[in-house]
Amino acid sequence: MGLSEIFYQEQVSLLAYSPLGQGYLTGKYENGALPPGSRKTLFDRLGRYEKGNGPRAVSAYVALAKKHGLDPAQMAIRYAVSRPFVTSCIIGATSMAQLESDIEAINITLSDDVLEDIDQIHLDYPNPCP
Repeated sequence: MGLSEIFYQEQVSLLAYSPLGQGYLTGKYENGALPPGSRKTLFDRLGRYEKGNGPRAVSAYVALAKKHGLDPAQMAIRYAVSRPFVTSCIIGATSMAQLESDIEAINITLSDDVLEDIDQIHLDYPNPCP
């Protein structure tokens, strides 16, 4: 989100990638979980989100989604594509169920309360994974 103001002001489009933070924003790695078949289990190279405030930020976003009755992955994807400078979003899935859920994200609505809570978490953790 650090460059978002520049993208918006200069009317430059962004093709967002990894809106789920390599799966961390799904909540599947919470509390050290390693689901069978997940990227982290298969490749063990996703440590970026385990440094600094990364775990706290991820947990805050996952808890926020659950608080509002949202799927954390769908919330993250919907938020990414709702930004005025984002033209598209590259999603990844390792199963048909994940793909269907990711695509369904376009049909959810993020309330003003959710958006305010997302903004607050971003203020609390502006650069969680240095």
